[in-house]
Amino acid sequence: MGVKIKKSGENCKEEIDMDNHAYAYSVLEKLSFCRVAGTEDEKKAAQLLLAEIEAVGGSGEWMEFPIPACTVTQERMRIVSPYAREVETIGYGRSGVLPEGGKTLKFYYAERGAAEDYVGMGDLSDTAVMVNSISFDAYRLLCEKHAAAFIVMRGLHYDTLKTADAYRRNLSDEKLQFGRIPGFMISAKDATEMVRDGVDRVHLTLVQNEFEATSRNVLAVIPGTEYPEESIALTAHYDSVPVGKGAHDNASGAAALMHIYRHFLKNPPKRTLRFIWCGAEEGGLFGSQAYIKRNKALLPQIRLCFNFDMCGTTLGENHISVTGGEALKHFTEQFCREVGRSSVVRVRVQSSDSAVFADHGVPAIAISRYADSADYHVHSDVLFPLGAEQLYRDAEFAVRYIARVANAIVLPLDTTIPEDMKKELDKYFDRDKTKSNG
Repeated sequence: MGVKIKKSGENCKEEIDMDNHAYAYSVLEKLSFCRVAGTEDEKKAAQLLLAEIEAVGGSGEWMEFPIPACTVTQERMRIVSPYAREVETIGYGRSGVLPEGGKTLKFYYAERGAAEDYVGMGDLSDTAVMVNSISFDAYRLLCEKHAAAFIVMRGLHYDTLKTADAYRRNLSDEKLQFGRIPGFMISAKDATEMVRDGVDRVHLTLVQNEFEATSRNVLAVIPGTEYPEESIALTAHYDSVPVGKGAHDNASGAAALMHIYRHFLKNPPKRTLRFIWCGAEEGGLFGSQAYIKRNKALLPQIRLCFNFDMCGTTLGENHISVTGGEALKHFTEQFCREVGRSSVVRVRVQSSDSAVFADHGVPAIAISRYADSADYHVHSDVLFPLGAEQLYRDAEFAVRYIARVANAIVLPLDTTIPEDMKKELDKYFDRDKTKSNG
């Protein structure tokens, strides 16, 4: 039996069951370990979520789906001219291989990797090209020029790859449509020295094996009591990058979603709620894409998506990204005022699973909390900056917003995707560039 206290909440006084008050944080603690997509650790996290669903009296299942994966067995960079030394490197996954024994190549720094950075240069099949970042356009141009390899840098001028929290990244399907170029990551310190010292030849080695791994979405449904044919999707990814504990990104969102599930299991709404803990969000939004692909028949019934990606920082500020129209933004702002919650509300595409739903015609509301004192995709993404009190507040705000929508006689908000947002989604998924070049 939980201890109950009186507490001043957002815009009201409420009686809080302390077991409920600390529940989301207890889930967060269980999930705070490295959970890379397609690994046994991600599977362990999915099992924890299923066990939690059952522990609160619900019923869930997981949905398996394949994801691209690779194992790099050799990765090496060596400067050969005008001096010789080894350079610490991490090979890009899914970027292809170099001939056995590696290959000696010319070295060229192309800065942004834009057309202007290659003036007077033709075929680059004998050249390793270093760019500031491997954007869609930069990669496409490298393929067009038949570059033999690409190199990108991480961190600041004093960083090693370790202090820059560098980890292996895979090339995306969007880039791979143009072909495979063996890729390498080095520290900004090494990159600075190579350009400053006039390096003109490097020897590169990259060997890797590609395969399919298995990831999982964890699913649960609470049927609507009056309008079961209309539903709301609730999403949060539970995988993490290979560095840190993934507490903020995104064990916190997964825990908040479990708090929400627990509430509505006890208080079923008028509309159906579809809970989706997405696997393999990092590196490709694979979980939400797999869910959409396998549940296309449900899309006309799903009127709105709520997404939770990074919540619960003790310090910071609340953010809500509306991937929809201005009317949905205004409705969200008004609701925040009603409940007394300070939030930065913007119309934008958030880089999370909500983008996939919006891309298939379902407007999305992405709820997050950011702080300069709590980072993500780094070794310091741990529990310390997060607090039970704030995680509870974030989850309870979502409960109230979801209840407002799910229990309405008529949906009180605009559930269409305007044309300008469709264009933004095209940009986010790199389709605008593909169309303009296709």
